Amino acid sequence: MARLPPLNWLRAFEASARALSFTSAAEELNMTQSAVSQQIKSLESALGRSLFLRRARGLELTDEGRGYLPTVQAAFAMLEEGTTVLQGRNDPDVLELQVNLSFALFWLTPRLGQFMEENPSVQLNLATSVWSEERPNHAASMQIVFGLGKKEGIAGKRLTRDTLFPVCSPKLARQIKSLDDLLAQRLFDLPGTAQSWGAWLKAHPQGHSLEVPAVHRASTWALSLEWAQRDLGVALAHETIVNDLLASGQLVRPFAFSIPLKESYYLIAPEGMRTRHASKVFKDWLLREMAVFQSVPG
Repeated sequence: MARLPPLNWLRAFEASARALSFTSAAEELNMTQSAVSQQIKSLESALGRSLFLRRARGLELTDEGRGYLPTVQAAFAMLEEGTTVLQGRNDPDVLELQVNLSFALFWLTPRLGQFMEENPSVQLNLATSVWSEERPNHAASMQIVFGLGKKEGIAGKRLTRDTLFPVCSPKLARQIKSLDDLLAQRLFDLPGTAQSWGAWLKAHPQGHSLEVPAVHRASTWALSLEWAQRDLGVALAHETIVNDLLASGQLVRPFAFSIPLKESYYLIAPEGMRTRHASKVFKDWLLREMAVFQSVPG
């Protein structure tokens, strides 16, 4: 790997390139003009390239300097962001949270205002993912993932016990009176789930002998449910992600029949002395709200 120039040289270059002035860069960096000039010369020598043209009226970036500047600025931006995240993890009122995208969109977001009102001192930094196998956000102190519970093990607290059923728009539901009508529609689901249309149809009293047509697949329920709302077809869903859409009438269930969903949402969170204030109050609120949600009949 190529040896990197010292960061102070790069900082002097970035400040000088923005201002096109060694004097202005020196004032910004609390250095002398000659020190900034010398650091730029050292950087140019190390790179074997001239970064500035020294004109009588001021500085001008060379082609190499213009090309190098965005890379240096992006590197400093990443360092600043990473440092901010690291410092935030030590703040008891900052909650770094990684959440399954559909859970965050359909369940958490409609209820998040209540949490924020109850805990105005908590700063929430939330990142989303689709599958638990995705690379974790190492800054996150808590995660909400979707899976079978094997990977989560004893560290994961099961949040949901849902069922699986079809949903569609009210307009499309008026065209569906039988399973044959259903199978004549476009069917939507996700790849990689433990159960799909075949499992639902096989369990249905009148559906075990019917053949499932081709299924259109989306990477997340956020997309397949949007397709269903736009009258494009019928999606499989479960209570946690779809109950609010059913309550508002944006989606309906063309059939009441459902099967137990093998997968669940799990909370992975630190315990005991490792738990900071923000994590504790969010966990307590989440478990309380989820208990209420799970107790309401679908």
